[in-house]
Amino acid sequence: MAQSHSVEVLDHFQISPPPGLIPTSKSLPLTFFDLPWLLCRPMQSLFFYDLPHSIVYLMHNILPALKTSLSLTLRHFFPLAGNLLCPPPPHKPYILFDDRDWVSLTVAKSTVDFNQVISDHERDVRELHPFVPNLPSARVTPDGTRVVPLLAVQITLFPNSGLCIGVQFRHVVADGMAFNHFMKFWASMLRSSGEQPLPSYDRAMVKDPNGLESIFLEEWFNWASSWDYNMGSTPDEQLADKVRATFVMEREHIDRLKCRVSVQHRDSNPGKLHVSTFVVTCALTWVSLIKSQEEIGVGDPVDDDKLYYLSFVADCRQRLEIKLPATYFGNCLAICFVPVKRSELLAGNGIVAAAKAIGNKIKELEGGVLRGAGKWLSNWKEVSEEGRLITIAGSPNLRVYETDFGWGRPRKRELVQIDVSGAIYISERRDRESGVEVGLALPRSRMDVFNAIFGQCLKQI
Repeated sequence: MAQSHSVEVLDHFQISPPPGLIPTSKSLPLTFFDLPWLLCRPMQSLFFYDLPHSIVYLMHNILPALKTSLSLTLRHFFPLAGNLLCPPPPHKPYILFDDRDWVSLTVAKSTVDFNQVISDHERDVRELHPFVPNLPSARVTPDGTRVVPLLAVQITLFPNSGLCIGVQFRHVVADGMAFNHFMKFWASMLRSSGEQPLPSYDRAMVKDPNGLESIFLEEWFNWASSWDYNMGSTPDEQLADKVRATFVMEREHIDRLKCRVSVQHRDSNPGKLHVSTFVVTCALTWVSLIKSQEEIGVGDPVDDDKLYYLSFVADCRQRLEIKLPATYFGNCLAICFVPVKRSELLAGNGIVAAAKAIGNKIKELEGGVLRGAGKWLSNWKEVSEEGRLITIAGSPNLRVYETDFGWGRPRKRELVQIDVSGAIYISERRDRESGVEVGLALPRSRMDVFNAIFGQCLKQI
């Protein structure tokens, strides 16, 4: 298998907000929505753009504008330039920015084939890793407080082809909606359009009637002493047999599957089912993954009553009793678990069974997004240890392909952390009217089986 290539690092910069526009020190408390993500691996996101110019042009015209617009953006998204501070228990972690803080920006050059890098077909997972920036290492102050950087950026130039904006950030500072707000704001600043709204940091709007903060803090304190604050890199040998690929569900496939699920549900249940693009995409991919796992003999001995789990997050900004604005910056997610028996997933109508279970879980959110929230972390630990959990990353609703810096929509967006987490990555397609993209990273032997099963399922819809 081909080894990962390297990039040539051209320069390093420390990007800060413009001086004098933010108080010299500014702290931001963590809410109970943020605390579970203290335990999460860093997010790794890549945006590839067509930009067929020479390296001289890119360095002298594009790079300075990217640096300036990033600085101006950090004025409003100051937590990303700050650090997560984790004092010894029982003190609560928080985010702190002061005027000496900065974001690490690496500029690199790659001579690999740009079109090969952004292709959908199966390839070594390590091909994308050189485009992911390294987060600066955490440090410990004399009083035992850990200081953890939150964001790093890398711009990789492909001479006469394009560029890649790579971002690594810690989930505790922002969920997918907040991160995409940051990226689109940065893009808007570069275009000088100013069309993106300012972020909201009003933590007072987040109410905690169920005492979730104390529950999650206790969970965190149990982990904190042994937690690896610098995790994010993975030894090369752990990824040596893994490949990644992007699969496409066209709009006609999605519409037919929605219709099929709705009809079969209506025939057996008079209640209304939540059927969406997200639901049917998750269902089809989940069932195809389980079938590929069964076919190559991975997993537990056969037991039809064994439960398999799908986990996804649901945005809560408009689902809380006191609604939060769409511009709320931070985390505001409910963690959802969907259990389905092995026998139901592997049956002839397994996709319909999976879609019903996912749709019902989303429907349950109408009765209260925080119902059972106190068990989010304990449930995660329990089902992940059983080895029958698959997670979903991303959503078509995030509209990541609308991140336009003035060069048009991204040619490709990749979520690199799925190489390690094993999550299913879902987004809208670049042409927003033409379906969805599904990104996966699997051992090569299993990817071949999944590819065949997924393709056959699409033909049968």
